[in-house]
Amino acid sequence: MPAENASVAGNLDDDDYPAYTMGRAADVLGTTPSFLRAVGEVGLIVPLRSEGGHRRYSRRQLRIAARARELVDQGTPIEAACRIVSLEDQLDDALRLNREIRRNLDEHGADT
Repeated sequence: MPAENASVAGNLDDDDYPAYTMGRAADVLGTTPSFLRAVGEVGLIVPLRSEGGHRRYSRRQLRIAARARELVDQGTPIEAACRIVSLEDQLDDALRLNREIRRNLDEHGADT
């Protein structure tokens, strides 16, 4: 594989690589570009911009937007849905950190 293609191939496994245009992202989510703009305006996801200024989304951002869409489809206002998703993400981070701390304490023994 030529060297210039090596970095491109590596991006295929990167959840944070902005591979999706707004139109493609909307198609994948089964929603409209205006929904993606709305979750961006609320600050749930911040799409990267191409050199031409077009919004580009990563797989991670699409998963986040998909969760917000689930809540909106259930009747939750978009601002509330985005807040819920943000809080769920914070809780996941806190639980993961808690598990890591507990694992480290178990491995090294708690000095109490």
